[in-house]
Amino acid sequence: MTTLEGHIERITFHNPDNHFTIARFKTSKTNKPVTVLGFLPDPKPGETLEINGKWETHTKYGSQLRIESFEVILPDTIEGIRKYLTSGFIKGLSAKKVSGIIYHFGEKTLEIIEGEPHRLSEVKGIGVLTADRIATSWRRNHVVRSLMVFLREMGIKISYGARIFKEYGEDSIQIIQDNPYQVARDIPGIGFVVADAVAQNVGVPKDDPKRIEACINYLVEQAVSEGHLFIYEDELIGKCAERFQIDREMAENALVSLSEDGSVFIEQEKRVSGALMVYPKILYEAETGIANRLLARLSIPTDLKGPDSARITEEILKRLAIQLSPEQLEVLEDIFSHQVAIITGGPGTGKTTLIQSVATIFESLGKKILLAAPTGRATRRLADVTRRKTSTIHKLIGYNLATGGFEKNEDHPIDVDGVIIDEASMVDIPLMFHLLKAIPMRAILILVGDAFQLPPVGPGNVLSDMIKSKKIKLFELKTIFRQELESPITVNAHRVRRGKMPFLTKMDIRSPLSGFYFIQQHEPERVVKTIVKLCTKTLPDFFNFDKLDDIQILTPMHRGEVGTINLNQVLQEALNPNSGIPGVKGMPFKSGDKVMQLKNNYQKEIFNGDIGRVTSVQAGEEVLLVDYFGRSVSYDFSELNELTLAYAITVHKSQGSEYPVTIVPIMGQHFALLNRSLLYTALTRGKKLVVLIGTSRALEIALKNNQPQKRMTKLSVRLAN
Repeated sequence: MTTLEGHIERITFHNPDNHFTIARFKTSKTNKPVTVLGFLPDPKPGETLEINGKWETHTKYGSQLRIESFEVILPDTIEGIRKYLTSGFIKGLSAKKVSGIIYHFGEKTLEIIEGEPHRLSEVKGIGVLTADRIATSWRRNHVVRSLMVFLREMGIKISYGARIFKEYGEDSIQIIQDNPYQVARDIPGIGFVVADAVAQNVGVPKDDPKRIEACINYLVEQAVSEGHLFIYEDELIGKCAERFQIDREMAENALVSLSEDGSVFIEQEKRVSGALMVYPKILYEAETGIANRLLARLSIPTDLKGPDSARITEEILKRLAIQLSPEQLEVLEDIFSHQVAIITGGPGTGKTTLIQSVATIFESLGKKILLAAPTGRATRRLADVTRRKTSTIHKLIGYNLATGGFEKNEDHPIDVDGVIIDEASMVDIPLMFHLLKAIPMRAILILVGDAFQLPPVGPGNVLSDMIKSKKIKLFELKTIFRQELESPITVNAHRVRRGKMPFLTKMDIRSPLSGFYFIQQHEPERVVKTIVKLCTKTLPDFFNFDKLDDIQILTPMHRGEVGTINLNQVLQEALNPNSGIPGVKGMPFKSGDKVMQLKNNYQKEIFNGDIGRVTSVQAGEEVLLVDYFGRSVSYDFSELNELTLAYAITVHKSQGSEYPVTIVPIMGQHFALLNRSLLYTALTRGKKLVVLIGTSRALEIALKNNQPQKRMTKLSVRLAN
């Protein structure tokens, strides 16, 4: 273990969501700065620390110290105190006010802020409110650090500290000590791990009923986070014993108790084995609710009489100036006789034309139809291609920000005769349940999507399960239109869909642009350099693509040299050389950065996956402005955990979007995630150009793996039975 004492010279990277930091650190013994990395809450340039850690060597960045623990060394000189207080951790504290405080209290300044903050109002220009704000900022800064120390002592990942503090604030340590398993209930995902470590440290028995129930809830939540709706009881009990040393009989008793209080629902599988399935109750109700509502719809004869083929052809030609193919005409003749229908097909098969045509015929019959999609990006794309008003599903069914629920339901349905949902493969079980409750029973529902794409990020696999049940009328488009057959992207996407190797064309800047290229690279470091060169020189200079607006990097994973984290850091440096904002050192974003929203924010009307550009970082007001589609949205610095750099994003995050150019690294190190659906989804995101970079071996692995992780669902069985 190495101990260094010195001060932070510069923040290279800081993630406000988990406090992971990379910084340049200047020791008191030498003027040569070193790189330190690890979890540092709210680090500030100029701050003096004692850091304990281990040296490691990075292939690209050389020697760096991995932080194991740290201690803040508060300054004891007037000048040191001045630098510390003006470092930025106290919001709104100007250099002038700092000078006034130091003039009044001298070397006792920090002692006063810590123990008698009310006395700050003795200083001219500082009122009671300002004094309170200074005290609050001081407490918050030091409580977070105390929490990090506490977690380290408990043997818990200190990366969890940010989420715990966000949940409990200044009382974090006290709440965890008083009732460790409360954390398991309040913070899904990490809560049980934290709670169990603390509980074991303070002597809670391993067979404590609270521990066993918290463990079961944690394992069920973990299954849901992987996309499943349930976990088999035998697997659940086995994990309790293997991972947490819980007796089988006690685990079974705890499971019964959780079932009785409504946390989980246990159902016996209807097959020979009769295995027990353990659902979170809310997901059991959603899955059975979807099945019951779909079956009820299927039992109702539609009262809509569609026009004949001659009328359809005439209306579409007159209103849309489109000549329908025989396959499309066949769909339009039949689709209006079904209460629920699915339209699916690969790229270039005319799904969008059918959406336009169905909506047009519907309106020609005097009926009201609404178009929606799961995400803001997919909604805007649907509006662009159909030239119609569209909305997100959440907006369609009236998501209420205050209650977290939906205003439209079976008692207050949408006033509509028909609904078309595009990108339906992205809709998860909970959202589909609320959608079906909000649509009147006699309204027609048409789901449009490519069932071969990746499943939704949330739990379930609704579109795939509905098709698998063979209960819902399926219109599968197979004909690729002539103009689309000329697109290498379309041709190769369909080859991938069938498990065939795409045509691998080498890039040649002396030849006219082709729509699909493959660049063979075996080393991750070379892949990164190639991506940077493509973005900064080759594609802009030789093929006239814009560096930021046109090009999107899609990668299977977050970690590793060709993951989003490293690629975003490298590309930020290459594509946005702006030096940052004076007075906001350590800010992870700079003016001009490409950023992505990480969760739905209905107040700002910005949604998970929306990509925008940072236009301004205003240090004084602690506000960052982002332009989304011509609309400026402001973020307080405390909200920056909702944003991430978006030069590179995951393939999953790209669903529902299209980009002029996509660059996709595909390497052997992605092995665990490589499958045909992922490769197919990545290919179909590009409109004009797709560039694959990696190894042909990785491509072969993806093509052969046509069995992405099976999701534990029973919707297809409930529909079929």
